[in-house]
Amino acid sequence: QVQLVESGGGLVQPGGSLRLSCAASGFTFSSYTMYWYRQAPGKERELVAVITRSGGSTNSGDSVKGRFTISRDNTKNTVYMQMNSLKPEDTAVYYCNARTIANTRNYWGQGTQVTVSL
Repeated sequence: QVQLVESGGGLVQPGGSLRLSCAASGFTFSSYTMYWYRQAPGKERELVAVITRSGGSTNSGDSVKGRFTISRDNTKNTVYMQMNSLKPEDTAVYYCNARTIANTRNYWGQGTQVTVSL
């Protein structure tokens, strides 16, 4: 059974930090490119960051560049996102996504809420 379980969300003040985790099971984690997406109320889902299968290459959206860092540990079947200097506009539900290169398999987690507010 394929599972992606996000954790680490919560309420944080502007300027604070959070570390999201996404634990994978039921598939060969190291064969999948991993993504973090987010969706704020009333907005479309937005790609936040991506990391290749080996972890050797990453990319992130302009709105989070320099503040968010994606990483993965293939020995633990887990992808992370370190979020620093959080802003109120980062408030959203954050989802992890696993996808094969050919997009033949595509799995989603249930999401974790991040709220940035005083």
